[in-house]
Amino acid sequence: MKSGVLLIDKAKGTTSRQEVNFLMKSLHEKKIGHVGTLDPFADGLLIVLVGKATKISNYLENTEKEYLATLKLGILTDSGDLDGNIIKEEKVPNISKEDIKNVFASLLGKQKQIPPMYSAVKINGKELYKYARNGEEIERKERDVLIHSLTLISFDKDTIVFHAKVSKGTYIRTLGEEIAKRLNTIGHLIALTRTKVGHFSLEKALKKEDASEENIISIKDALSFMKYHELNDEEFKKVSNGMTLKLKESETQILCIYKEEVIAIYTRLDNGYYKCERGLR
Repeated sequence: MKSGVLLIDKAKGTTSRQEVNFLMKSLHEKKIGHVGTLDPFADGLLIVLVGKATKISNYLENTEKEYLATLKLGILTDSGDLDGNIIKEEKVPNISKEDIKNVFASLLGKQKQIPPMYSAVKINGKELYKYARNGEEIERKERDVLIHSLTLISFDKDTIVFHAKVSKGTYIRTLGEEIAKRLNTIGHLIALTRTKVGHFSLEKALKKEDASEENIISIKDALSFMKYHELNDEEFKKVSNGMTLKLKESETQILCIYKEEVIAIYTRLDNGYYKCERGLR
């Protein structure tokens, strides 16, 4: 089995882990992981890593993500989505499209978010959702996120459909609740589709049942957003021994090092040399 990335169109009603488990069996490959978790109620693009590509998870995780979300106003759930229990209902005030656009504008740029209790964030080695299932509320630290763009797709009485382009670590459920709050009401997500992760788009994704080894994208292509350095024979020997490299790309912070295939990710030191950050052999 060759190493690389599979673009999977995750189905609603399944967990990201279940999608991966299916692929482990269908591809007869034990070493498979995924980038970013999609909640069971959500669908869309799931980046699946096969073989040595599991080592590049962090580099793909740090990229921007895009979503199509549907926000239902007037109802609040404990999970922030339609799978949760309703904890509050209220009449939705009169809201215009202009009101929504103004709220969207107020949310652009750097924002603070507190991870929801129903999330995979670990505290004391235990996922938050496990605490939540036991009725426990755990104190969570705020995290910095970046909202690049929010676009109104449609609005009908109490339902807002919007497109969001956000940084790593942004919870769209939490964003939906904040949008509702700034519209002087409450709300929860009733649909969520991830449409893009970095330079990968949902349009190229396959259902897990249709995925095969032929669909695997090489590690080199998966990391095409990085700058590359092709090794000569002397440099290859140094890299094989884990040595630092003096390279002309001394202003580039991070480099994808390859010779026929990607060998390692190197990062720049203050003296212009590069050291190995992640080996991929």
